[in-house]
Amino acid sequence: MRILVVSDTHGDRMALQRAILSQPKAEVVIHLGDGAGEAEKMKLDFPEKMFLTVRGNCDWGSTLPTEGTAVFCGKNIFYTHGYTYNVKFGMYEAVSAARGQKADVLLFGHTHEPLTEYEDGLYIMNPGSLNGSGATYGILDITPAGIVTNIVKGN
Repeated sequence: MRILVVSDTHGDRMALQRAILSQPKAEVVIHLGDGAGEAEKMKLDFPEKMFLTVRGNCDWGSTLPTEGTAVFCGKNIFYTHGYTYNVKFGMYEAVSAARGQKADVLLFGHTHEPLTEYEDGLYIMNPGSLNGSGATYGILDITPAGIVTNIVKGN
């Protein structure tokens, strides 16, 4: 199963649309906040895809949750924008929360810095920001052989 992971689109609906179109095999799109409005609109344009969305610190007025969990192919994914876990100052709080949820994968945004790591059984990914000239997004592949995380240059 392929999951498209995006964050911090900050109003750039076209960048989000391009990312979705560039990954036709992605069955699920997880938007990690600061662009919840674009993600909600994309649901209408891509009804065949499942969308999971959380709010970020710039999603003013949003009633979306700040975090969520999902299970795909037997793997537990914990996802959040990250501001409530102070990810700009380190990953300890977010990693602790993911471990508390018994997650296999932690997804977060907020820092605009792409990252993939593996730490003691936990895959960690920040897809970076899909906004601007250095835009990036993430791909999470879950297969019977295991989990693979990749960062892809957007635009």
